[in-house]
Amino acid sequence: MSDPRHFITGTELTRVELEAVVNRALELKRGGRVGPRPLQDHAVALLFEKPSTRTRVSFQVGISQLGGEALLLRSEELQLARGESVKDTALVLSRYIDAIAVRIGDHAVLEELARHASVPVVNALTPLHHPCQALADLLTLRERFGSMEGLRVAYVGDGNNVCHSLMLLGARAGVQVVAATPAELAPDAAIVVEAGDLACVVEDPAEAAAGAHAVYTDVWVSMGDESESARRRQLLEPYRLDAALLAQARDDAVVMHCLPAHPGEEITAEMLYGERSAVWDQAENRLHAQKALLEALLG
Repeated sequence: MSDPRHFITGTELTRVELEAVVNRALELKRGGRVGPRPLQDHAVALLFEKPSTRTRVSFQVGISQLGGEALLLRSEELQLARGESVKDTALVLSRYIDAIAVRIGDHAVLEELARHASVPVVNALTPLHHPCQALADLLTLRERFGSMEGLRVAYVGDGNNVCHSLMLLGARAGVQVVAATPAELAPDAAIVVEAGDLACVVEDPAEAAAGAHAVYTDVWVSMGDESESARRRQLLEPYRLDAALLAQARDDAVVMHCLPAHPGEEITAEMLYGERSAVWDQAENRLHAQKALLEALLG
């Protein structure tokens, strides 16, 4: 048996494979619900430790539309909660199902699950990476601008998992990502280096937004960061995505946010709901991008 294809950071896909997944996602979106059902007689486990709206619903609906069955498994409902090892859980689940999507608070646990699973493991969110979101982001850029090559995205705010994945997959697709963050909340330096010449970090949000095709932000206080919420809000106050910041970008630039959003904090309501917002396309595109990814991994 060949080794399974995992999707842990997104860099498991070559540039050609990434472009193929994005193009296939666009085909699936244009085709609506009518199409092949390649997951017929397949089951995909959704192992979720963290709350979810877009990730859970888009995976469940996408798996159903591809003809498969989604099994929602909360970690507290499994024997993991009573001390069964991650290795044993991976070995057992691999005997029952065809892929595992995992949303969990410890990236090392995801990596261990992937080491021992004999079926594809998909990162549906960890504190370090959110590659499924980046797939949807690239699809959104592809729709809006016709291609991904040569685009510039300004990411402003917390240098978190969304920023990491946008840099890594953006570089694969030929998209320059300039992240503007406070020094205290800068993205992981090793990930920035891995992303290569197309990724860079600055402190001035206006510098990042200059000439950008898209200006992107995320919440100031992510799950797990609640204990330092006051400090984060103080640091990130100058990084709000508002009309003044968008004015630094191209005239055709779009506004992006991975959601959930807090209007008045990291983004103004005018930007979130305005005519230049691509936010709701991003949210929908989680469905199409993940369908294309599952086709690629299980095909």
